[in-house]
Amino acid sequence: MDALHPDQIAQLRELLSQRLHELQVQPGARPLSEFKRLPVVEEIETSPADSASNRTMNQLAAEADELRLVQQRALRSALARIDSGDYGYCEQCGNPIGFSRLSARPEARFCITCQTRLEQGKR
Repeated sequence: MDALHPDQIAQLRELLSQRLHELQVQPGARPLSEFKRLPVVEEIETSPADSASNRTMNQLAAEADELRLVQQRALRSALARIDSGDYGYCEQCGNPIGFSRLSARPEARFCITCQTRLEQGKR
């Protein structure tokens, strides 16, 4: 497996930037200033069932916000690795990560072999 060519890196940079932008303008996504500050659904005096539904909706919104932040961090990290010249190499073994893998998951930090090993170790 060879290292990435400059045109491939440019293509992947564009893909990363596009995905980051999509997360930032995602419908229903709250700005970071509102994250964990205001509930999505306000809890005013309601029945216990309505209160439980409101808490569930707020919990789901908070989890979606957290997932969005994690994804944004991964994309920004990948863009920073491009700038530093470390992009496209496995953080575990140092081997190049294939272009096809990076095309599918441009934020990938590990080659498919190391990623598989990590996932099997978690079971």
